[in-house]
Amino acid sequence: MSEPFEPKITAFVCTYCTYAGADLAGTSRLKYAPNVRIIRLPCTGRISPMFILKALQKGADGILISGCHPGDCHFTHGNYHARRRWMVFRALLSFSGIPEERIKYSWISAAEGLKFADLINSITEDIRKLGPFDQYHQLIEETQAQASL
Repeated sequence: MSEPFEPKITAFVCTYCTYAGADLAGTSRLKYAPNVRIIRLPCTGRISPMFILKALQKGADGILISGCHPGDCHFTHGNYHARRRWMVFRALLSFSGIPEERIKYSWISAAEGLKFADLINSITEDIRKLGPFDQYHQLIEETQAQASL
């Protein structure tokens, strides 16, 4: 009798490419899962790892980070900064016990509406298989308990 699990996905996207690709998917009337909540930023180079941790804390089951293809950034090097930051952040995820498969990174241009729709459907299905992300609050409680020892 319980409702089937529907994941909550937070997408941090750049304004000039991925957001425009999402807009193209919508205006082209492409079907994709309604599970994503888009947070538009000027550039993926602006995405702080704290944004991702905060989204997980607030109940996101999965995260998408998506921006311009390498070499096509509106801010010249922003997507390269984001890629380097992602490589470092992956180590932090592993250390903190947050499963890396809950966070996806992609490049989508303004002309790739179909790619955006397919990616959202794919991520939604992957996160649905993983189930809800309840581990974040357990990790915090364990960390606080260990700190008080």
